[in-house]
Amino acid sequence: MRNAVSVGLSTQWPVHTAAILSTVGEIVYRWTLDDDRMEWGGDAAALFGLATPEALNTGAAFAEMVEEPSPFARQEALLSGIDTGNGVPYQLEYALRPAGPSGPTLWIEDTGRWYADDRKNAVRAEGVLRIINERHAREQRLSFLSRHDDVTGLFNRSYLLDLLDQAIASSQRSGTSAAFLVIAIDDFHLINDAYGYRAGDRVLAAVARRIKGRLRDSDAIGRFSGHKLGLILMNCDEHEMPFAAERFLSAIRDDVIATPDGAVSVTISVGGVSVPRHAQNRDEAMERVQESLGFARDTGRGRFIAFAPSTEREAERQSNIALSQQLIGALSEQRLRLAFQPIVDIRTREVAFHEALLRLAQPDGTIVSAGHVVPLAERLGLSRLFDLAVLDRALETLVHHPEAHISLNVSPETAAGPDWLSRFADTLGQRPDLGKRLIVEITETSAIRSLDETAYFISTIHDLGARLAIDDFGAGFTSFRNLRALKVDIVKIDGSFIATLPKSRDDQIFVRRLVELAHDLGIETVAEWVQDEETAEMLAGWGVSRIQGHLCGAASLDLPWK
Repeated sequence: MRNAVSVGLSTQWPVHTAAILSTVGEIVYRWTLDDDRMEWGGDAAALFGLATPEALNTGAAFAEMVEEPSPFARQEALLSGIDTGNGVPYQLEYALRPAGPSGPTLWIEDTGRWYADDRKNAVRAEGVLRIINERHAREQRLSFLSRHDDVTGLFNRSYLLDLLDQAIASSQRSGTSAAFLVIAIDDFHLINDAYGYRAGDRVLAAVARRIKGRLRDSDAIGRFSGHKLGLILMNCDEHEMPFAAERFLSAIRDDVIATPDGAVSVTISVGGVSVPRHAQNRDEAMERVQESLGFARDTGRGRFIAFAPSTEREAERQSNIALSQQLIGALSEQRLRLAFQPIVDIRTREVAFHEALLRLAQPDGTIVSAGHVVPLAERLGLSRLFDLAVLDRALETLVHHPEAHISLNVSPETAAGPDWLSRFADTLGQRPDLGKRLIVEITETSAIRSLDETAYFISTIHDLGARLAIDDFGAGFTSFRNLRALKVDIVKIDGSFIATLPKSRDDQIFVRRLVELAHDLGIETVAEWVQDEETAEMLAGWGVSRIQGHLCGAASLDLPWK
């Protein structure tokens, strides 16, 4: 081969074409097998970083630069198949070390065709070599991320759970035990708040390194979710699990974690489940280990609790599942009803507005009150769905009954999210006339959860022409300073202070002072649970604006408007 420039290809490939190919890391070649000669359509030595072209003159010399496991694997793969007359295409990827074993690696994509003679023996191969270092690095990175977490370098959740499947299956076959543990950093949100999210990631990575250092070769660790790590401990039964967990607890609590942002003192909580004894598959393992972790965190910081079967807990879980299905069924079957209870002027007893209260019609026709439905919905995480359904029903009522004035309740969880307020704004944006006939009630505990979020919620309600009431006032710790800042329109005094008002001097003092302060701030007051005229007379004397309760009328499914 003369000067490492093509001999046979030079007449087929113009010089400027070869130059263009070389600028993008490509070069054409022909390899004739009878004399093992390789001919190049360009300066291959320069492309591969060689001072002289001798290593590129023959197929055997080129094969010596191909990285192990076998330089002959390239030739075997390249010449596989049968030539039926048009050549056999091939495309390979391999590593090349032109400068020897200690030199840099070039990743090569080798694409072309080989041709056979009449006896089907390979006689030549023609193709293009391309340096693909950047692409290979990207592919390696993607391959790494397909199994690993970017922050901690541990296995990611998906691959960790695949390993959990394998661990359960292996333990079932061998009759041994394994342990699945989930570790959570206690009060992790405080670290993020104090140092920032980048520092939180560093703390998580440092915790992961410490835990990993306490594992055996047969164990596995991965990022389970957020600030939680998952561990798979092979050949570890439920009696050994607490000792293993203590190893991890002490690894974290016994020394602070140093980060560029400062030293951080950290503790962890650990939940564990023995597999396959207490979990036959990944779903059971995840459910039970997180249940155990929840118990560990509820008992305090830095604790470990292992899953233990409980017939009472399982019965409660099954009950919750059945109740959830019933509630979802009620929504999908449109068995939601609204009952309306009047709120009246305390002196004239004329109706000012009606509170829309949730009722649920059972398949047998019986009606279930909000007192039974709402706590269940809140416990099962279904409050948002019911609040949205009540909103739709209340707005439909306002549309079909122009004389109606309605108040409706919104749970704390719903008020904190975007869905309800967005639907409220969309509807009133199209029907702004409805706002002046609508009052939105949020509980006092909801109001104080986040004053900034509550202020935004209330301002949006006001912008749409509606008013806002604080329900069950007095049961929480909202100050009148907050009420003034939030621009609340109505305070509904919690019924527990009203029910025994004539007999309780403490309740009388509280209610009287509350009404005085509300009056000074220009806030309307409504007393709930008013049962008798004696209570109504006391409230009227103190300046309460309106009352609600059985004295004025119970909630009814019958529409109060004709």
